[in-house]
Amino acid sequence: MKHLSKNELDLESGKLEKNRERPVSSSRVVKVPNQALLSGLAYCLSSCSMILINKFVLSSYDFNAGISLMLYQNFISVIIVSVLSLLGLISTEPLTWRLIKVWLPVNMIFVGMLITSMFSLKYINVAMVTVLKNVTNVITALGEMYLFKKQHDSRVWAALFLMIISAVTGGITDLSFHAIGYAWQIANCFLTASYSLTLRKVMDTAKQVTKSGNLNEFSMVLLNNTLSLPLGILLIFVFNEVDYLLRTPLLRLPSFWLVMTLSGFLGLAISFTSMWFLHQTGATTYSLVGSLNKIPLSIAGILLFKVPTSLENSASIFFGLLAGVFFARAKMREKPQS
Repeated sequence: MKHLSKNELDLESGKLEKNRERPVSSSRVVKVPNQALLSGLAYCLSSCSMILINKFVLSSYDFNAGISLMLYQNFISVIIVSVLSLLGLISTEPLTWRLIKVWLPVNMIFVGMLITSMFSLKYINVAMVTVLKNVTNVITALGEMYLFKKQHDSRVWAALFLMIISAVTGGITDLSFHAIGYAWQIANCFLTASYSLTLRKVMDTAKQVTKSGNLNEFSMVLLNNTLSLPLGILLIFVFNEVDYLLRTPLLRLPSFWLVMTLSGFLGLAISFTSMWFLHQTGATTYSLVGSLNKIPLSIAGILLFKVPTSLENSASIFFGLLAGVFFARAKMREKPQS
């Protein structure tokens, strides 16, 4: 989700580029060597750790309240961003009623995207979730054609076709196949693509109703997570998670709260490290590293959670990951031509 939105903003928003010059120049004062490498490692580590810890909470702890987990993580993000904003370390836009009304449709999709991701991750192993998420790129590409009249070249469509093949073959050969988990993941792909496409249509309107005429990454994090809190509380009652929370002994374990809190910090760390990495490199490197990062994530997910697999399923997963890298390279070549 963040990957797609940041790439669009990086390439299309001149005002955001100007805002990004400030942290880059300040980093030169610190004179930390190899910042590109450090920022890349920090981004990869935080993004991989976030998914693995969520899987650990939902599967290893057998925590059956994914919406509550999302709500707690978003609450931590709101607290940290608000404190940093009050201290003057980051700049955020004030949450006016006009901005909330414009952003509310995007936020509802955002909440649905997070919830379906939690539900699918509980039932499906990390490697297959990573491969199935490639379907999002297919839906997004079709949406771009229909909504924005954007044409893609043959290399992009070839990569998308390979993604579909790998997702289908991966599902067929998945020894731990779970129909409910796959249904949630398919819903997540549609919601993630909808979030990306809706964000592009709403972003210009949202900038017009802000005081500065701009909406940076920190403001988006604060806006999305703040608006998700009341909706998340409502959904907790709708999905009857309150009774489970009152009965589960997990909430009396300090170690469980520690892991939950760590997941909240990692969720916000992805925003900070991805911005840092994007400042030090660029959208092209950022996109390619994001695709390559799925390979160690998938391997770690299989090994850490002892996922039963076969040669056919492993080949399908690896094929899907390579298709993701091929897609990233095809998109890079498409941008200069367009």
